[in-house]
Amino acid sequence: MALLIQKFGGTSVGDAERIRSVADHVARCRRRGDQVVLVISAMGKETDDLLRIASEVSNTRPGREMDMLITAGERKAIALVCMALADAGVDSASYTGSQAGFITDTNHTDAKILEVRADRIAAALAEGRVPVVAGAQGVSTEHNVTFLGRGGSDTTAVALAEALGADGCELYTDVSGVYTTDPRLVSEAKKISKISFDELLEMTATGCPKPAMRSVEYARRHGVKLHVRSAFTWEPGTWVVEEDPTMEQAAVRAITHDTSEAKVTVSGVPDKPGIAARLFRVLADGGVNVDMIVQNVSDRGVADISFTVPLEDADLAVSLAEQLHEELGAVAVAADRDIARVSVIGAGMKTNPGIAATMFETLAGADINLEMISTSAIRISCVVQQSQVENAVALLHSVYELGN
Repeated sequence: MALLIQKFGGTSVGDAERIRSVADHVARCRRRGDQVVLVISAMGKETDDLLRIASEVSNTRPGREMDMLITAGERKAIALVCMALADAGVDSASYTGSQAGFITDTNHTDAKILEVRADRIAAALAEGRVPVVAGAQGVSTEHNVTFLGRGGSDTTAVALAEALGADGCELYTDVSGVYTTDPRLVSEAKKISKISFDELLEMTATGCPKPAMRSVEYARRHGVKLHVRSAFTWEPGTWVVEEDPTMEQAAVRAITHDTSEAKVTVSGVPDKPGIAARLFRVLADGGVNVDMIVQNVSDRGVADISFTVPLEDADLAVSLAEQLHEELGAVAVAADRDIARVSVIGAGMKTNPGIAATMFETLAGADINLEMISTSAIRISCVVQQSQVENAVALLHSVYELGN
């Protein structure tokens, strides 16, 4: 008998039929002898709808009240799932994040988990019930409801798995696992049966939308076994494991892309110590998360500093940089919102030379200009124009033979 934490996303509980399907799934797991804890997201696009209504009602949208509003979607969903479980003959009980023992910091709309006191969940399991926990929420150290941010239900599930010592954490989505690239762009994309935590972290950081990066980090840190799979079939999905020697045989495992970034360029700054430090300190203090950074230096003693930021932070980044315009001696500050990042990822590239050369040659052959380049031990990322990203992904997926 295994103890499984099963998380179902918004698509998986998007309507009454799908909620009943989740209940049938749980009933089947119970019949084979497994103990199950469910973590449930808000139904369908409900979170988006709540955010839209909030923006129509208020320009200020205080964080505390936003968290009260957004977390209502999950509370509605867990009650409905428990009703469906009752019809399926499964004894269950619903729990909000606070009732489940999730203690967080005080950072509204993007809270971090500090502790999971899962006594009530453990007690429900001991009584033979299926606990149904609201995802992406908790209670702060100041006793306020908090929202864990987008993708927070994945993190809820992983944290519960660690707290309860579960045998595994299954993240159910609308796709059957992690793919070699986005199957919507490349029909030859293949499901990966097993992937390392490091590789999946790189994928989620560079455009792969599921699972949430925070949940993968949490699972790796606490040794939680992850299984990413479809909510609509019983076929195996993708197992996330520690790196093993067989994985190193594949130099490249996946191609990712991200169109949710902008490139900001601060032009004509003096090439001297302290300029970059001052710029990026102001950006950090302003809450702007900077990713790729490139500095070009001319023979005239001036430099252009380019960096990428989340698209929604582009205006703020430009505003902060412009405030330093005179102090830095910059000529201009500009943002390009029509860029995309394409990345090649694989643990085996550490021991396989030529991966970068193949990537650059392939893109050059298609007349795709590389505006920025960054690397890690198992990733190479390039910034290209957004209009060229689909072609870039398809070409790289083909040249590395990931569809075979």
